[in-house]
Amino acid sequence: MTASLAKRVEPSWLREFSGPMTAELVQQPGEFGLGRVPSRLRPDATTELVCGFCSTGCGLTAHLRNGHAINLSPSNDYPVNLGMACPKGWEALTPLAAPDRATTPLLRDARGHVAPIDWDHALQVFTLRFKALLDQHGPESIAFLSSGQICTEEMAFLGALFKFGMGGLHGDSNTRQCMATSHVAYKQSFGFDAPPYTYADFEESDVLVFVGSNLCVAHPIMWQRVLRNPHNPEIIVIDPRKTETALAATQHLPIQPKSDLVLLYGTARELIARGRVDAEFVAGSTRGFEEFANFVQQFTREVVCDATGLKADAYARFVDTIARGQRVSFWWTMGVNQGHESTRTAQAIVNLALLTGNIGKRGTGANSITGQCNAMGSRLFANATGLFAGRDFLNASHRADAAQILGIPEARIPQRNSLAYDQIVDRVRQGRIKGLWVIGTNPSHSWIGQDAFNDTLRGLEFLVVQDAYTTTETAQHAHLLLPAAAWGEKEGTFINSERRIGMAKKISRAPGAALADFHIFRLIAHYWGCANLFQAWTSPQAVFQILKQLSANTPCDFTGIADYRHLDAAGGIQWPWPLADAESHDATKAPNRERRLFDNGRFFHPDGKARFIFDPLRELPEKPDAEFPFVLLTGRGSTAQWHTLTRTNKSEILRRLGPAELQVEIHPKDSKALGVRTGSRVNISSRRATIEAAVLVTATVQQGQVYLPMHDAATNRLTLPVFDTHSRQPAYKFCAVRVQALPRKRK
Repeated sequence: MTASLAKRVEPSWLREFSGPMTAELVQQPGEFGLGRVPSRLRPDATTELVCGFCSTGCGLTAHLRNGHAINLSPSNDYPVNLGMACPKGWEALTPLAAPDRATTPLLRDARGHVAPIDWDHALQVFTLRFKALLDQHGPESIAFLSSGQICTEEMAFLGALFKFGMGGLHGDSNTRQCMATSHVAYKQSFGFDAPPYTYADFEESDVLVFVGSNLCVAHPIMWQRVLRNPHNPEIIVIDPRKTETALAATQHLPIQPKSDLVLLYGTARELIARGRVDAEFVAGSTRGFEEFANFVQQFTREVVCDATGLKADAYARFVDTIARGQRVSFWWTMGVNQGHESTRTAQAIVNLALLTGNIGKRGTGANSITGQCNAMGSRLFANATGLFAGRDFLNASHRADAAQILGIPEARIPQRNSLAYDQIVDRVRQGRIKGLWVIGTNPSHSWIGQDAFNDTLRGLEFLVVQDAYTTTETAQHAHLLLPAAAWGEKEGTFINSERRIGMAKKISRAPGAALADFHIFRLIAHYWGCANLFQAWTSPQAVFQILKQLSANTPCDFTGIADYRHLDAAGGIQWPWPLADAESHDATKAPNRERRLFDNGRFFHPDGKARFIFDPLRELPEKPDAEFPFVLLTGRGSTAQWHTLTRTNKSEILRRLGPAELQVEIHPKDSKALGVRTGSRVNISSRRATIEAAVLVTATVQQGQVYLPMHDAATNRLTLPVFDTHSRQPAYKFCAVRVQALPRKRK
């Protein structure tokens, strides 16, 4: 093995070049890439691409000079954002020029010193170290953790390369941290992971119910779509905290943390008692209603009000509003998804939509709002814990189908599912996983129970981090760093919350020797010796054609999309868009018309019926007590901040729009009891760690609760590593803490 890699080898598509393997040479000119300006684009022109931050999927117009983007503005006619953009979108170019960009591979020696190396050296180290672990410890000794921030084609290449080419078994994505709950809830309830809505539904509802969603801050352009609603809608926010969205709502239900499942079950009971069941729809399109109706009888008004802390009249008004609504839409995000019983909570929302018939029609739906720009792509095509396009590794016919489409031996496809993210981390802790490859994510900051996670990383024999920046918390642990191109420096597709496939484009060169993730995977396939399996995977657009074939005859079928040019011209296209739709002359099936699922009352289970799914309540995994009397809530900080701040902190403008330091929100009565005021310093302790923060006294939180933004690395030192049993998603939103005033520093 060593001898075969001793000399420098290059794939055939590099041989036309001479000199070192730099980004300028290896990054192939794309269909829309501006590394080498296509003849159809003038050096000074504009081009549209999809934003690479959140799942809204806004269209941005890149303004070019000499073939490179010099600034961005929102695209006026893109059907998602309609000429609007949040601060992150306006500033999306700034992080590309940051001084801490990874520009060359870096290798850590036995003494812990890091030195730059070339790509040939890096890929030989990658291959030799991982192959040695496989030889010594077997296919379960290595794993990868990937991202919902890279292009769909890159996700697919990574999953196929690792499992079919390298022979690994276990890989997951940071989509597990934000969207695993919705994925599992939809799959169990509908038969497929299928968000049913279109953004036009924000504008068509007469009642909008937001559960654990601070849309104003987390998805501000979606909130702008709500504000376009001409029907004077009721806007109901269910959230312990008085968020920006709650302040703008017509009703705010400030429930006790993690009492939402009781509220939703009780609401179902009340609606059934009032005869608000769409009996025809329930009989023809669902299963399990009678059992569900019997189950929720225990959730009386008294039980609900006691558990949630709501006053009886507020609860009654909420139920009345839903009962009277003609077009009711239910929306949720991380306040639901990141809980200890999150899947059943999401399904309780689905159940309300099903029993009232609020699905498949304008202004309705049980609507999960995705987190990352391409978490939907990850859910469908990452080939991590599920086989491509909703297939199952455990299903022999699914494996045979995928093998035939991909032209690979069926034996290459694992016959078992991958471990989930938390299970991979556990295996690393146990010493059973010895090599880890982290791509485009920063778990040393974002993973729950951070101190324990970072202690676990130190036990790895080989950690590879593939990232655009050298300074992430995870990169500091790496034995080998592979420099990756960022959004705006490569091309591919993203899939947004409303299932719209949109174009990412190359509008700037990556710095130094950084490469698109796609090309890194292609080089690894060559060095590993499995490039023959990926002969057709020559470019992102070529892989897009492969993904089309994999989608054929599945619920996410998009075989009617011709190519990238078609996507670009159409302003993105929502799946499903099968060939039959593309060939249809029916104007209502035009790509940018409202395209929601289940308008025919048929779902994706074999019998065509949705399921009512429910379970008894689970106990809270950690409750406040005398030692730790407060409940810690976590979430977004501001519209200018994104996840671990890896990119948004590179912009001075965005930094100014967010708090300069970690702030903890404390209720005025609690601040008085603690003897603190705004600006005071406090220690916040959980059973896992103690951190320091500045106080912000505000009635946005209830007594007995405190709130920290997730963007500061310190926050996840406190959080409790507990996981929903169905989705394996971490329960970031609840743990017990104490708050102690620190002595004032003398000036």
